[in-house]
Amino acid sequence: MTAAPIRWEPLCAASDIAAAFAHVPAGVASVAAMVEGVATAMVVSSFAAGVSYEPPMVSFAVQLSSTTWPELVGAPRLGVSVLGEAHAEKTRQLASRDRARRLDDVAWATTPTGAVLLEGSPVWLECAVEHRYPAGDHELVVLRVEHLVRHADRVPIVWHRRRAHTLRDGW
Repeated sequence: MTAAPIRWEPLCAASDIAAAFAHVPAGVASVAAMVEGVATAMVVSSFAAGVSYEPPMVSFAVQLSSTTWPELVGAPRLGVSVLGEAHAEKTRQLASRDRARRLDDVAWATTPTGAVLLEGSPVWLECAVEHRYPAGDHELVVLRVEHLVRHADRVPIVWHRRRAHTLRDGW
């Protein structure tokens, strides 16, 4: 059996590309650290685990227009918290442009190295920046995992069609 011919859609504006990519579920995580005594966090919806197992590495992409990443990149260690069900209703707040309020009513802790980890996460990672690569209007960041904690009783969320979903949603 032969399928009907594929009719490719022309590549248009970046907003059209973003709308198409919204159909691809993605891992979502907080990347955070203490910066000059202030807990500083951003959400990444391009989090990828298993980039390497030996040594352990993860990655994410960050927009070049980010004003938070330039502050975080200089931190000695970054906390990566895979967002879980406890964060589903807070995801937009955590990702908001109002950096001063991102962590309002969100419980967090710091490691001795200044990594910030969100309570309620299924996985916590303490990482160091290993590589940074240009990728169009983004930068691809590879982190080396130095410590991790798994909470098997907590369920992660995914980002799909511009909103958070729990894996129990049946989406």
